[in-house]
Amino acid sequence: MKHLLKVMRPKQWAKNLLVFAAIIFAARITDFNAISDTLLAFFAMCLASSGTYIANDIFDAPRDRAHPKKKSRPIAAGLIPVPLAIVYSGVLLISGITLAYMAGRGCAYIVLIYLALQIVYNAKLKHVAIADVFIIAAGFILRAAIGAKAIEAPMSGWMFIVTGVLALTLGFAKRRNEFISQGEDRTQSRESLADYSKSTLDALVLMFASMSCMSYCIYAMESSTAKAHPAIVFTSPMVLYGVARYVQIVFKRDEGGEPADLLFKDPHILSSVILFIAVAIFAISTQTVPILENS
Repeated sequence: MKHLLKVMRPKQWAKNLLVFAAIIFAARITDFNAISDTLLAFFAMCLASSGTYIANDIFDAPRDRAHPKKKSRPIAAGLIPVPLAIVYSGVLLISGITLAYMAGRGCAYIVLIYLALQIVYNAKLKHVAIADVFIIAAGFILRAAIGAKAIEAPMSGWMFIVTGVLALTLGFAKRRNEFISQGEDRTQSRESLADYSKSTLDALVLMFASMSCMSYCIYAMESSTAKAHPAIVFTSPMVLYGVARYVQIVFKRDEGGEPADLLFKDPHILSSVILFIAVAIFAISTQTVPILENS
């Protein structure tokens, strides 16, 4: 049983917390129907993403056995038979689509798009440098989109940009960690690493980390949500601090291979996330802030 749970990678479900962004920034956190639909969308993405992780592990098992950490994954290590893994993946995928449909037909379409991207990723683009990380970033955007669709709230262009560039920061930091930790044997576990260099990955991490901070700060001042709730600007320090701490860990410790692990392991990042959520909820609950001009 523990192997069946492990292969689902429940720690990775932290990525699906993006589903809740829409309900917070749309000021719908006291709407019971919105909460229930958002929860359905969240669990739909958890099940669907776990189904794709298992499918990935089935296809990647030969390469995973050459990876210092991935070789211990249940399928690569032979702890779960491939036929059982195929059935398990199928059940999770069908369950995810079903839950998404319960949240709304549009949510089901988004899950199907997410699954289609995973097929394209595994069939070809996971082996293409740069494109591999952009596909991963698209998955993050779809997580934010399904949260918006679940409550029938429009997803702003700002949310699209902020989510995308932050996901690219995490994605290229993950590639950097793989590039360094696997040494000269790196291409045995991930073919696209042959077309990267450490200096390129360093530049990409810094570029998208900077864009993440800049785009969020502009969003916190100029978006329609910010104009309606000026106190949103007070969430900016948590974003800046969290990104700065993440960059410090990536470059000083050469970590970043598992962003979800850092969320729970690093008290600075975890505190930033908790404070961000608390301040965002406060900001959305008020329309005016005396110390802010024209609020």
